[in-house]
Amino acid sequence: MDSIIFDLDGTLWDPIDTVLSAWNSVITNNNQLQSELTRKDFEGTMGLQMNEISRKLFPALSYKERQQLVNVCCEVEQSFLEKHGGVLYPNVENVLKELSQNYKLYIVSNCQDGYIETFYKYHKLEKYFLDFESHGRTVLSKAENIELLIHRNNLLNPVYIGDTEGDLNAARFAKIPFIFAKYGFGQVSQFDHQIESFDELLSIFQ
Repeated sequence: MDSIIFDLDGTLWDPIDTVLSAWNSVITNNNQLQSELTRKDFEGTMGLQMNEISRKLFPALSYKERQQLVNVCCEVEQSFLEKHGGVLYPNVENVLKELSQNYKLYIVSNCQDGYIETFYKYHKLEKYFLDFESHGRTVLSKAENIELLIHRNNLLNPVYIGDTEGDLNAARFAKIPFIFAKYGFGQVSQFDHQIESFDELLSIFQ
């Protein structure tokens, strides 16, 4: 293997508490919604694209209403994440530092444009990654973005690490091995390797 492509939420960090606070600060001012969102609500949306998330969280609203609400939520979310960040999983920076000495590291996520940049900025981890791609920037599926990143960087033997069935499917579509981050938010039907904690990657990539 010459390179490692990471999912973000549920693989490198847990941003839910910060995102939840941001979205609920918007929802409390919307008289069409009766209750605030919970952590469990957000855990059920991990790995989905934003239009799928809005449909799942706000089924009673029309498409236009959902789009307007989510746009405001994402703007507020960005400012919250810039101030508070998310929670990195244990030893993430130490492991990335060590892996980056022998492998090229990348991120592909279904997040909105600007989200990965905020992750970089708050936690000062950009120096370990050579490139990234997101659905918000390309409007492509995760599988297509993985392929795009592979071709753009001339990767010969990459692997994808994620925590949901969508991550598995994207890796299979791109015809690359999949490592399941079992500590994340989702479940998967199969995998090539699995890790119980982030630092177990060091034993796989010795």
